[in-house]
This record gives sequence, structure tokens and C-alpha cells, in this order.
Amino acid sequence: MLAVGDRAPDFVRHDHKGRTLDTAKLREEGPLVVYFYPRDFTPGCTKEACLFRDAFDELSGSRATIIGVSVDDDASHAKFAERYRLPFSLVADPDRDLAKRFGIMRAFGLLGARRVTFVIDRDGRVKSALHAELSMDAHLTGVRESLASL
Repeated sequence: MLAVGDRAPDFVRHDHKGRTLDTAKLREEGPLVVYFYPRDFTPGCTKEACLFRDAFDELSGSRATIIGVSVDDDASHAKFAERYRLPFSLVADPDRDLAKRFGIMRAFGLLGARRVTFVIDRDGRVKSALHAELSMDAHLTGVRESLASL
């Protein structure tokens, strides 16, 4: 898993609305919050997404861009975002390429990626790497603390 101080891999992907996200360009505007989650519509993932949704204005005040990443396709992401009124981008990672580049695949690739949230500063360095499988609140708390220290 990428550690604090590591250079985060930049990527260019389309989100669930077809918008192109270029993390190198987005970092020019402010820090990135890239959170990996297992699946749309599961209880823990829904709670985590809604926590980020409810804190969206606060986190945006720190000029942060939030990007959620899972193996689900764009159609699933679009339904998930619509149902829960998610104001941030969701990115499909069906081949787990991003999960591999961020170093968060489970052993032997079983069950896909771990639940990890990265805060990436404007220089592309990992400011925090928050791994908590069962405590969704820990992700938001860690993001708040990390953004406050930037």
C-alpha cells in the first residue's frame, strides 16, 4: 500500500457521468481524496459514500476533490450516485488497475481491493492513507484531520 510521503500515481479516467478526470490537473486546484470501496449498494459502502456526501461542502471548502473508486461499472455507479445524491465522481476500476497501482489489492487478489482512502496533496504526495474495513467514520475523520494539516 502506498505510504505517507509516496508519490501517488496520476490517472486519467471517465467518471460515472462521462466526465474526464485527470488527477494531475485536479491537483492544481487542490488536494485529492481518492477512496477505494468494494461495491456499490452494500451497507458499508453506502454508509461511507453518504458520509462523504454529507461532508461534501465542508471538504470542498478545503478545495478537495473527492473521487470514489470501485470495480462496479459506470451504469452501477450512476444508479448509486443518483439514489444517494452523491455530488462527487465515481470511477470504475473493473480490471483493478488503479487498486494495483495504489497497492491495495488483497492477498492473491481475493475479494478485490481493500477499503482505503488516500489524501493526496497538490504535489502528488500521499498525505494520509487510511485503511479501515469496518469503520466508515474513521475514513471521514482521517480525511478531515489530513486536510486541516495541509
